[in-house]
Order: sequence, then structure tokens, then C-alpha cells
Amino acid sequence: MTPMLDGTGLRREFGALAAVDGVDLAVEPGARHAVIGPNGAGKSTLLRLLSGTMRPTAGRVRLDGRDITRLAEASRARLGMAQTFQHSSLFGSMTARENVTLAAQRHGGHPAWPLPRSQRGVAVAVGELLEQVGLATRAGIAAGELSHGQRRQLELAVALACRPRILLLDEPAAGMSAAESARFAGLIEALPARLTVIFVEHDLDLVFRLAGHVTVLHLGRVLLSGPPDRIRGDPAVQEAYLGTRDREQLFIEPGGADVAAGT
Repeated sequence: MTPMLDGTGLRREFGALAAVDGVDLAVEPGARHAVIGPNGAGKSTLLRLLSGTMRPTAGRVRLDGRDITRLAEASRARLGMAQTFQHSSLFGSMTARENVTLAAQRHGGHPAWPLPRSQRGVAVAVGELLEQVGLATRAGIAAGELSHGQRRQLELAVALACRPRILLLDEPAAGMSAAESARFAGLIEALPARLTVIFVEHDLDLVFRLAGHVTVLHLGRVLLSGPPDRIRGDPAVQEAYLGTRDREQLFIEPGGADVAAGT
């Protein structure tokens, strides 16, 4: 099966520093693929290389078998790639409805979820997207007046309005409360199975709830890539996070079982 997105030998240098150093990554169609690692591991830089907001020093990126390494971010969006950022990219003075409508109207290309071209049809579709992310009752509120968690929900709606085949999320739960993070996880779980999702995240509870495959970066390189259970129990991954062998509290199984301790 051709990966929906794959990077080969990706490298990004900043002067003498290689923030991403020879990373290979293959994401299957419909996957929920998480990228994790300690601070400074190169996670967000890797996501920028995949999305086109940053050019690699070396290496290749392919979308559904097509080399997109030199394509700009807008061109990748037209091929079905959408993303959310660590820092809000919403128009704060515009309402939630207006933010999503603008994204829907500006998008072109070949849709995975066709939005009608008529003004009335777009309005209906935008309403459905706001309902999907739990913001139907907040549609007329300016984005800048929404709570942090609600802005994250709105960013997801804006991304979905671009009718993507693949969705890149950069630390979507950053700054969220536990309740907001759980609500957001539910939104991701409800997305269509055909939509491929890649996300960078520090919240390991969210990672192990959502991801079917996890790639661990450390010092710009892939330390390990595999299913969550393998990642959770791997000593090298645990040491990369803690920097010591005292790792009993790092990864906790749902329900309280300490994997690192073997219980």
C-alpha cells in the first residue's frame, strides 16, 4: 500500500544545528499517527517540513506517492493537506462562522467531503462543521472571545473546511485543561476513518488514547516507531524522556497499571 504521506532522509539545518537529522517517516492512509519526543527533539520542525511551511535541507516528502518536496504550502493544501498550528491562526475579530466560511470559500482542489458551491449551500455546510466540533451555539461569537479550548475546536473546523485527505495537528491540546483535552480527543475519534491524521503532542494520555502508531524523535532522529504498546514499554524511549533510569512514573497504562515497572 502506498503511504498517504512519507518523508525520506529529511534533514533541516539551522547553521551548525540539525534540528531534523535524516528522518524517515511513512504514514498509512487513514492512520492516526503521533510524533512525540522530549523538548527540542525536532517534532514541530518535522511537521513543518511535511506541511510545506519550511523547506528541508535534504530529503524528500511524498503525498500519496507524489513528490511534493518543492511544493508550497498552498499547493499542498490544494492536494488535500490541512493543518493546525501551535499558535492560533484564527481571525480574532471575525465570528466562528465567518472563520470557517472564509476557509471553505477560499479552498479549491479535489474535495474529500464536497462542499456545495452556492452561498446557501456553503452556509449549511459551515453550520454542519461547527456542529461537528461542538460550536454550533457559539457560531456568532468572535473567535477572540472564545475560550482556549473552543478556539482549538474552531481551528479544527477551519482545517476540515479545506476538505483534507490528511490533517496535520501541531500540539493541538497545548494549554488545554483535562476536560478540554478529553473533549478534543472525542472530536478526533469521531473524524471519518478515511481521513489520515498526523499529530505532534506532549500529552501522552492523549497520544496513547488516539494513536495507532507512534514515532519517537530524540535529538532530531527517529528513536523508535511502532504501535503504542511497544512505545510505552520501551526502555530507550523512557530514558529519552527522563534522562535517567528512574522511570517508573513515566508511562501509566489506562486504569493505573505501570508498564515501566511491569505491573
